[in-house]
Amino acid sequence: MKKILLVEDNPADVLLTRRVFAQADIDAEIVVAEDGVTALEMLAGTTEPKVSDPVLILMDINMPRKNGKDVLKEIKATTRLRHIPVVMLTTSDAREDIRESYENYASGYIVKPARLGDFMKAVETLKKFWFETVTLSSDD
Repeated sequence: MKKILLVEDNPADVLLTRRVFAQADIDAEIVVAEDGVTALEMLAGTTEPKVSDPVLILMDINMPRKNGKDVLKEIKATTRLRHIPVVMLTTSDAREDIRESYENYASGYIVKPARLGDFMKAVETLKKFWFETVTLSSDD
């Protein structure tokens, strides 16, 4: 089964994301890393669960131990990982965060909508693009 790595430190946001993705009927397992260090360890295969080749990474920016922008830089600097699309999924709408994310090769930037209906629409759009339109490199 395809895997999405969700890098998110807020348990409420993890629960909400899981629920919305289930409602959107996205055919992928969501694996969660609670911070950037754990995400990099999971991608490197040094901690369980190992997620060596997810089809998509959804990344928060503001996290403990290592923020999402630094993790993005490391992913895109690693030959084995740089092909994986990374979409920043964060509450930050700061121009600097958006610009820096794209400068470091983020595949997209989504500001988490405050309203549930708007979040559902964002996930439906993400589903249509990443799972129905684009051919991902690790598709079976």
